[in-house]
Amino acid sequence: MAKRPLPTAEEAAAILGRHRTRPMRRPPPPAGRSLAPLIKQLDERFGKGSAGLAARWREIVGETLARHTEPVRVVKGRAGSASILEIRVAGPAAAIVQHQAPDILSRVAMMLGDPSLEKLRIVQGPVRAAGPARAQARARRKGPLDAAAEAELAKGLEAAEDGPMKAALLRLGREVLRDR
Repeated sequence: MAKRPLPTAEEAAAILGRHRTRPMRRPPPPAGRSLAPLIKQLDERFGKGSAGLAARWREIVGETLARHTEPVRVVKGRAGSASILEIRVAGPAAAIVQHQAPDILSRVAMMLGDPSLEKLRIVQGPVRAAGPARAQARARRKGPLDAAAEAELAKGLEAAEDGPMKAALLRLGREVLRDR
């Protein structure tokens, strides 16, 4: 079977001129334009939920509890039953949160305007770092050791053979001396 030769540019233009092609499809409209009215309607009906809560969480529960907790979601009750606030708590702070549950619920209900908020569900787990104070505390680094302390540390480790163990001991020694 012999291969058919490809048409030249002029022949291709003539072929395309004889055949009618489909018009290009229009791109779909932006999803945001279609969803904006629905989101607005849902927001009016159900409120901002935990997103609005997370923005003002520090004001609602106070500085100390905000460091150890974060709102996860608000579960609306069905058929007139009570709504549930679910919060994530870091470790042993759960006992403190449990004792302060009535105060937390009343403050959150007042902020959301939801009088049916009556239950608090505590989920233990890691809490995401929030706010500029935590970011600054983490970003702050300790300064370098002074020359005398560095020399004393090197003198104490000169008997150790070079390698990863000596490097780890140097790092550990620097951190211990910085804390003093």
